[in-house]
Formats: sequence, structure tokens, C-alpha cells
Amino acid sequence: MLQASTLFTRLEFRLAERLFHNRWLLPRSPRTQRLTMRLFKRCAEAGHPDALSVYGHMLFHRSQTPQDRARGARYVLEAAQAGDIKSQYQLAKIHEHGCIQYPRREDYAVTWYARAAQSGHYLAAERLARAYRLGELGLAVDSERAAYWQRQAEQQTLNDVAAA
Repeated sequence: MLQASTLFTRLEFRLAERLFHNRWLLPRSPRTQRLTMRLFKRCAEAGHPDALSVYGHMLFHRSQTPQDRARGARYVLEAAQAGDIKSQYQLAKIHEHGCIQYPRREDYAVTWYARAAQSGHYLAAERLARAYRLGELGLAVDSERAAYWQRQAEQQTLNDVAAA
């Protein structure tokens, strides 16, 4: 039964993605948007890692209430802990700037930026390079580490171009 449930969740997530990205499938309307958000929510609550990332990001950035923003941050945290590199980067930004549920913690931000950068997220590597170059995020100015992270960012960009 678990496999059927997992398969159904994956199918729901694919449908939610299609509704979110493709205007030709159904016209954009408040009803379609509610359906899409409901599907993303169901998948996130079922623990689907991509849904945790996407829905958490949407809740955190588009919600009107602090409760929904906090729930979005919690979903992003779950996806980051599961290894989603986009969520790791997003969580680093949340810790860098702070929010109600997660107050500003530069040490946590550096940790999550490093995890995302080591997993291949070039924006995280660029942020670390800038932080070491300028002495931001509680880090001392360190030109060697700045150069290391800048090389990582450039290498990841080249890898992305080669893969495309």
C-alpha cells in the first residue's frame, strides 16, 4: 500500500507541476491556482521532497500570514535536510536574513551555503566567495577561501553549460 501511496503522490506532484508551469493545460484562473496549491500542499504533507521544496518556497515568499511563512520555512528545512540543493540555498538565505521562526543566524547561513555549494549550487558558491572577500556573514576576510569558492562557482557554471 505504501508504494501505491507513493506513486499517487508522485503523480499528484507531476500534475501540480504541469498546472503551475503550463498555461495550455488549463487556463490560469483562481480556481486552477487553488487546485495547484492544494496538490502541492498534499504532496508536501506526504513528504514528497520536491513538493516540500516548491511548496515551502511559495509559502515562505508569497504568504500573507506569519504562520504560513513559518510553515513554508519548515517545509524548506525538511527538503534541505533531505538533500535538496535548492532548498539548502533557500534555507541559507532564510538564516542570513532571518524570519519569525528562524532568527538571523549567520553561522547557520554559512553552513547551509557551504552544503549547497558543495552539492553544485553555483549561487551558494558565489555568495560564499563574496562573503569571504568582503568579510560578511561573520567570516573573516580570506582571499584564499574567496578564490576557492569563486572557482567552485565558475566550475559549476561550466558544468551546467556543458550539460545543457
